[in-house]
Amino acid sequence: MSHQVPEDGTLLPLMEEFYTIQGEGFHTGKAAYFIRLGGCDVGCHWCDVKESWDATLHPLTSADQIIENAKKYPAKTVVITGGEPLIYNLDYLTRGLHAAGIQTFIETSGAYPLSGEWDWICLSPKKFKAPRKDVLEAAGELKVIVFNKSDFEWAEEHSKLVNNDCKLYLQPEWSKYPEMTPLIIDHVKDNPKWNISLQTHKYLNIP
Repeated sequence: MSHQVPEDGTLLPLMEEFYTIQGEGFHTGKAAYFIRLGGCDVGCHWCDVKESWDATLHPLTSADQIIENAKKYPAKTVVITGGEPLIYNLDYLTRGLHAAGIQTFIETSGAYPLSGEWDWICLSPKKFKAPRKDVLEAAGELKVIVFNKSDFEWAEEHSKLVNNDCKLYLQPEWSKYPEMTPLIIDHVKDNPKWNISLQTHKYLNIP
């Protein structure tokens, strides 16, 4: 990842941006403008946007331009995702979005220091790179992707590390949906602090 991204966050490697419906987690069903940044070294083998991993493939884009683009849409909510967005300093981008009256949501593995001003933090920790304490404590939502049976114990361990108000979600990994969903249903019935998250955008066939 040899992009010279300025430390002040005024330029960011933008992979894509699009207006859609949030498909998963606490804000499922809400219209939102998605900003996907390139660059990730967490390396989930089941990642469905592996083309986001190499930041140098994605053009450095002015944060001011990203903010202007977001302002064009009716929903005043932005979801910043990746890749792993917290690789970058997101203070400048989120301040500009807030100044424009836009709410800021992030989806992160929590593996990098928390920057930015957030109305909602969705933490989806990965086994390959542990989440940091500052992100665990700030998360509004813990969303654990269930790929195999061992993920339940791992999810329970992380549920003890987030704040008491954090919403807890178990989400079947898409390719393992048939096998994992019945197990998730049983786990949530036995442990009702958890909720089920589904990738509804895949059922609805929207990006």
